[in-house]
Amino acid sequence: MSSNTPAPNLSTLIGLFYPEAGEFGQVEKVHPADMPDVYQKLLAHEHHMTVTVESHYGELVDVQVLESMHVANYYSRKILLTKQSDRSVVQFGIVRLNFDYLAGEVQQEIVGEGTPLGRILIDRDVLRRVELSELWKISVGLDLAELFNVASGTEVWGRTGWIHCNGEPAIELLEVVSPTE
Repeated sequence: MSSNTPAPNLSTLIGLFYPEAGEFGQVEKVHPADMPDVYQKLLAHEHHMTVTVESHYGELVDVQVLESMHVANYYSRKILLTKQSDRSVVQFGIVRLNFDYLAGEVQQEIVGEGTPLGRILIDRDVLRRVELSELWKISVGLDLAELFNVASGTEVWGRTGWIHCNGEPAIELLEVVSPTE
């Protein structure tokens, strides 16, 4: 895990869409060795999650934007990534982008909300670097339980990090993978 940039503030990211953090869940910081192997593989790296979950499931994913907001130069959204074959949820995420560091056409495609963020950055050939900040064990709250179709309190795993675009910390990430084998 890199430490060049201060870690995104998890409470701030959750607070963008959860006035009551308990609706999201209870979080505990963990080390990779504390995670089951499959979640280490899915989360403990510095690659785009779009590519990672597509490789893990062997198929492309789509984005479903649940909520978004655009305030000044910041655009934030709460999303699900779903498998194209059966629409099952593979990832939940909250991102906050600083549009000062992204070109206008990239901003427009992101705000269009039709394509996963990682795919946009890759397809638009944005010079980028993913920086893993922290790994999390999450006991899901009511909203996250409903989105993952699991019981409240189910244990899931996630990460926070940055995507640096053209050398700047442009995108804060909270990414949580759905329960898997």
